Amino acid sequence: MNKIYLSLAAASLIAATTATADIDVKTGGQAVLYYQTADNGDNDLFNHTGSRANAALQINLNADLGNDYGLGIQGTGLSTLGLEDNLVDNVMQAGGGDLAADSGDYFAITKAYITKKITCNTLAKLGRQELPKALSPFAFSEGWNVIKNTFDAMVVINTDIPDTTVVGAYVNRTNGNGLANDMSTFTKIGADEGAYMLTLQNKSLAGFTPTFSYYNVSHVATAMWLDLQTDLGKMAGLPVNIALQGGQMDPDGAGDSTTGLGIKISGKVAGIALTGAYTTVDDGALPIHNLGTGVKTPLYTQMILNQGAIKSDSDTFMLKGVAPVGPGKVIAQFAMSSAGDTTGVGLDDDYQELDLIYKAKIAGTTFLAAYVYRGSDNDNAFGQGNDTMNVLRFWARYNF
Repeated sequence: MNKIYLSLAAASLIAATTATADIDVKTGGQAVLYYQTADNGDNDLFNHTGSRANAALQINLNADLGNDYGLGIQGTGLSTLGLEDNLVDNVMQAGGGDLAADSGDYFAITKAYITKKITCNTLAKLGRQELPKALSPFAFSEGWNVIKNTFDAMVVINTDIPDTTVVGAYVNRTNGNGLANDMSTFTKIGADEGAYMLTLQNKSLAGFTPTFSYYNVSHVATAMWLDLQTDLGKMAGLPVNIALQGGQMDPDGAGDSTTGLGIKISGKVAGIALTGAYTTVDDGALPIHNLGTGVKTPLYTQMILNQGAIKSDSDTFMLKGVAPVGPGKVIAQFAMSSAGDTTGVGLDDDYQELDLIYKAKIAGTTFLAAYVYRGSDNDNAFGQGNDTMNVLRFWARYNF
């Protein structure tokens, strides 16, 4: 772990040096503890062979360099705290190209970017950074794991057009995300030339906020996605919000294009937030998912672990409720997917998932406890002879 201490010390030295040069520097970060256990295959809950854990420390440094230039740096340390082969047998995330739990300690620069305010309405951001799903639905930073994945990208944001945000980006590399993912290795999106993206969001029409994104991913696909947030329910005198989504992934090579559509209706009853959603994706050559990770989707029916069942050749219904309880909230959500023969879970079989989550902020720390039930009509969906799976996930995050 000496590398971590030296790197964090170097970051402190940078902060001290820039401060003496009359540069406005702000520091912050987060500390994370993360544990997950599952009973898939021959594993039982809390058995170390079916469990994963990590601890993480992220230090953020943001500086105003003057003349409308800014600097952002994030250093990330990731460790197992010596839990390997005792309480756990693997990690949620790793680094250094070694995914074994006892080699999961590493340090990396997960953000390093320069910002420049070009005009009063135009901002450019160049370097390693997070990308939000709201403006980049096919290349975004996912927050479900210990730390978020980042991208090497050039992004320009312009608001010259009234009530309109225009985002243009070139996305080159990403470190991806996933179970035991090597967060220190950045690979190309697409083949040789990365991906180009254009997003337009408009708020000029009251009650309607469309966001349209177009991607050209080198030697992989062209993709389009539209998300439309509306007040149609309220306009009709109903206490609900209605959202629509849809788009297409068109492969550069052989194979048919993939089309995805969705609708979401949400509202509140007696203080409980309720959501119902439906999505459908046909059986084209490419799934509707995050091209930067291959894991999560922009679909309204995305839950904790159901991405494999919803992103291709699938019809999915989801119900969700959120209620305040104590210092936090309880989230209960259930989804059923009618899956075809090209889905990633239970090929040509139906899939069900139930998520029960409690999330609270206590003493400045955010805690999450989640139970996930997964079921499939495929007798071997979760290991030989296993058509069900139970997962428990716990994490704590302290932001400073």
